[in-house]
Amino acid sequence: MKKIVLIGMLIGAVALNGMAQTRAGQGQNDPKAKSILDNVSKKFQSFKSAVVNFVLKVQGGNNSVNDSQKGTVYMKGAKYKVSLNGQDIISDNKTSWTYAKDVNEVTINNVDQNAGAITPAKLFTNFYDKDFLYRLDGETTEKGKTYQNIELTPTDKSKNFFKVILSVDKKSQSVARIKMFEKNGNQYTYEVTSFTPNAAVTDATFTFDAKKYPGVEVVDLR
Repeated sequence: MKKIVLIGMLIGAVALNGMAQTRAGQGQNDPKAKSILDNVSKKFQSFKSAVVNFVLKVQGGNNSVNDSQKGTVYMKGAKYKVSLNGQDIISDNKTSWTYAKDVNEVTINNVDQNAGAITPAKLFTNFYDKDFLYRLDGETTEKGKTYQNIELTPTDKSKNFFKVILSVDKKSQSVARIKMFEKNGNQYTYEVTSFTPNAAVTDATFTFDAKKYPGVEVVDLR
């Protein structure tokens, strides 16, 4: 599994590109699940910044691929930086930089403000409320923690995934794990290992300074 695919899984964890289809005739949302999701969103939005360490696990259909990588997400408002196994994706909400360490190359793009893709900050807020049907799928206890598991299904059936399981830590009211199931049998699990709210993150974290990377090849697509 290519590393850029793994980072793309985090940035677009539920691949919400384009307009959501109407919910008419597709069922109703579970008010208990909505209450939990709203509480998670409200709490996250009260933080000025956050640093999240995570493990991303990939399991291919018929066990064809098994991969696990650690990474870190830095967030401040709409700005973010994702560091994962030799690659960084950085955005100041105007410009995005994708840096590949192994080839010392950075690709620069403008941020499309109209895009529907999920960013790390949206992942912890109300990304669910327009593009999914959701229901509470019970509680589980793991290592002394109680998780409220919410099943989300995309209203747009053309997506390459058919289900997302979002696990919320009942005590802290924060996202603990996200598991996405693709139609081809692949499964992606994004598990939070530590969450630091109101971390000391400077604005310089969310820009790419080419001077700090001697010999870097710049691919400017703006």
